[in-house]
Amino acid sequence: MVLATRSRQRSGMMAFVLSPRASMLRRVKSLAVLEFVNVPLIAGVLTGVLGMPLTPANAAGLGLVLIVLVEGGGYWWLKFAQLSSRSPVPAGMAVYRVISWINVGLLAAGAVVVGAGLLMGGSGTRVWPGAALWVFALLEHVNYFHLQLMHDTRADVARLAATRRLHRSHLALDLARAAKGSR
Repeated sequence: MVLATRSRQRSGMMAFVLSPRASMLRRVKSLAVLEFVNVPLIAGVLTGVLGMPLTPANAAGLGLVLIVLVEGGGYWWLKFAQLSSRSPVPAGMAVYRVISWINVGLLAAGAVVVGAGLLMGGSGTRVWPGAALWVFALLEHVNYFHLQLMHDTRADVARLAATRRLHRSHLALDLARAAKGSR
């Protein structure tokens, strides 16, 4: 399998150009790594650098974001393994189907905690960061398990512009493929 080819540039120097498959594998692997790196980074910046108080509302929002990021990082590792081995679907899709339902319960519980913080008169940094983090966790859940909300490549943006609609996420497609294959 050729993952890189040599290409002559104008300067006469040789450069390696990744094949489309190698580029895709590299991107998927970087998505996994970045999701895992974001876990301590977000927690550290919010609580350490910015001094966000760990009230119940803030802890609930932060915890939900971190959980969904770990789930995302795990999915991208499984996707990398699937693409590397050329399997039809990533391993663990039955687990991710259960995780999707667990997330709904956790997000509902988080909404109750944040709502209670607001109802009990919490304001400022004691509640609003948690509310914002809860919204972020909800959007991340939708982005992973339902619709692709993140469009960070030219191909994603071009597809969005051409169709003028959101598309099912990679994980949603893999969950559907796994369900179809198990019948």
